[in-house]
Amino acid sequence: MNGGQTSVLRRAVTRNARRLTVGTTLVSGHQACEALVPIMIGVLVDQAVATGNLARLALGVAALALLFFLLNTVYRLGARRLVDAITEEAHRLRLEVAAKVLDPRGARTGLSAGEVLSVSTSDADRTSYLLDYVPRFAGSLVAVIVSAVSLFLISVPLALAVLVATPLLLGGLQLIGPRITRRVADQQEQAGRATALATDLVTGLRPIRGIGAQDAAARRYHEVSRRSLDATLSAARVQGVYRAVSTTVSALLAGGVAILAGWFALTGRISVGQFITVIGLAQFLIEPLGALAGLPGSVADAKASAARINRVLTAEPARPHGDTTGVAPDARLELNGVRAGALEGLDLHLAPGELVGVVCSPAEADALIRLLAVDTVAESGTVTLGGTALADLADPSRHVLVEPHHADLFTGTLRSNVAIGGESPANLKAALKASAADEVVTAHPDGLDGAVTERGTGLSGGQRQRIALARALFAAPPVLVLHDPTTAVDAVTEHTVAHGVRELRHAPGSRSATLVLTGSPALLAQADRVVMLRDGAVSASGAHAELTASNEAYRAVVLR
Repeated sequence: MNGGQTSVLRRAVTRNARRLTVGTTLVSGHQACEALVPIMIGVLVDQAVATGNLARLALGVAALALLFFLLNTVYRLGARRLVDAITEEAHRLRLEVAAKVLDPRGARTGLSAGEVLSVSTSDADRTSYLLDYVPRFAGSLVAVIVSAVSLFLISVPLALAVLVATPLLLGGLQLIGPRITRRVADQQEQAGRATALATDLVTGLRPIRGIGAQDAAARRYHEVSRRSLDATLSAARVQGVYRAVSTTVSALLAGGVAILAGWFALTGRISVGQFITVIGLAQFLIEPLGALAGLPGSVADAKASAARINRVLTAEPARPHGDTTGVAPDARLELNGVRAGALEGLDLHLAPGELVGVVCSPAEADALIRLLAVDTVAESGTVTLGGTALADLADPSRHVLVEPHHADLFTGTLRSNVAIGGESPANLKAALKASAADEVVTAHPDGLDGAVTERGTGLSGGQRQRIALARALFAAPPVLVLHDPTTAVDAVTEHTVAHGVRELRHAPGSRSATLVLTGSPALLAQADRVVMLRDGAVSASGAHAELTASNEAYRAVVLR
């Protein structure tokens, strides 16, 4: 893990080397100018004020004005380049994480969707901040060196006090760095888990209530949230103690230098101007010394985030890269003797043009969804499309699109969340109507251009679910797999969606196939046939009305 996080940080520095070099040079110049201010004031006092030379005083004031102009200019130029580098690096990291997650082969990250989202946002930003820490370190070091040289020219003991104490200070504080890294990494991981669980509970609230599991779900969230809070407080305590110690020690060091200089001035070892210079430098040194002391903690934060990014970027593919470029658009989907997870010898066929409902347990649904999304492979048996193993296809999702129960929305607009891959006004309108998402669009003042915040948090659970369904319908894949697409909507909307999916994908002559994993009577009533699973295999099959009339187990599950 250490090697991985180092490679992420090293790459961030390498590909921003030009901006980083220019920015660091300019920021270091700014810090050098800052250090020269008390030096010039001290010289001005000795050479002009003490002697009463007005010409030297005027010249010194003009030099100070020029120095202030210079230090402000170089700072603005340097900061501009560094901010550009930081922003672009965060963008690049987000693109790399997105590319890894969107790879047709998938990625075994071991992280939930919410945690991956956290990696692509907050962790990308924190890692890119390394490009701020490098110039901050260089600038602070330049400031300390310029100050130390000046102090050395004034008094060797004063210079030694700075040159000896500073490395000791930094070395002592560096020992806390690894502990901060561990605490921050744990805090970020626990926060990601809490966010993911909260999203799952909100979007799946209806089925949770349906099985009377809301109390258990609340307890589960309380446990995860408590662990996240404990990890956050633990990280905050370590970082707080670190900052308090580093600030206190830095202030004590600067104060000690000032006291020593005052004693030297009283005993005549340094002049009044030199005393003013020493006091000014001692006060000025608090900031660069504090930055140097706090740098290990900041770098530890960046390392923890880089480690999480590396975990995603280096994750093994969920499946080998297929070599079959395509199959017939109306190919038949077949599962024969499949054993995987909760599935035990499942035989399930979906012909072109069919709408098939599947009634199963959550564990069976999860196993089936993972198989069809090719996130896992069967222990035995086959999953084929048109006679070709689904896992052998170069991009299985182009042929079999799986819309999971907990689908994510993205920052942008309603239009950009639905019309992915190009816009066709007629198809977009049809998809919105079939999913009842046209009501969401109509309710928004900006219509299709209405803003969608990160993960669709500005929308209700039912609105998010309809927009996600509209996106899947707009894609118009040959085979569409839906998992509980209406759990967050009311009964009237559920019937509208059921009829809409039927009309859009299964009009006369259509060869599109749809597999719906659901317990909704409204959806199942629209299916050509319904398959009921028990113990991982088919226990009953037939039309919804037939099963309702003849199968007690089916009635118990669907009509509860």
